[in-house]
Amino acid sequence: MQYGSLARTSRSRGPDVWLFRWSEQNHDGKRVCRKRVIETIEDYSDYEAARHSISNLIAKVNSANRCSASDSMTVAQLCNHFEQRELGSTNTWRSYATKNCYAVYLRRWIVPQWGNYELCNVKTIEVESWLRRLQLAKSSCAKIRNLMSVLFNHACRYEFFDHNPISLVRQGSKRRTPPIVLTPVEIKALLD
Repeated sequence: MQYGSLARTSRSRGPDVWLFRWSEQNHDGKRVCRKRVIETIEDYSDYEAARHSISNLIAKVNSANRCSASDSMTVAQLCNHFEQRELGSTNTWRSYATKNCYAVYLRRWIVPQWGNYELCNVKTIEVESWLRRLQLAKSSCAKIRNLMSVLFNHACRYEFFDHNPISLVRQGSKRRTPPIVLTPVEIKALLD
């Protein structure tokens, strides 16, 4: 975790400003220095006030650096780990039907869409909009959402990741239209 540096910097025109500097790794693994002007000294007169104002920026910088680590896990790797640990025949926590259903949802929906994503790149809004685009019943989308939440809980349990972004995904499971129920007379008429 890094805290960056905050320094008062003078400008040729206008009042002095607070300048926040930090470093991060690019995609090639090289260290890149970044900087951002926070505010003028008129807005934050002392160091402590300026430091307090950048706490959200520091959190964002550290989350981006955690994501850029070379040992970051992809969703496909997490699914593989989950299948070995939770869906194996030796695990008796889940029924055979649940294990089978989870394996199908992983193979058919989650891995093809999210397999290449690193865990830190899976965002709540992206998952929510993806679920809304699927041409499936709401209950099926809810099952996919719940399985993704189980996956991220598994990642937290094994300390591969530190939070579950799926916990904030909104997905209802209520039917869009009520089912049409046929009476015995209507069934008989269909069969004839």
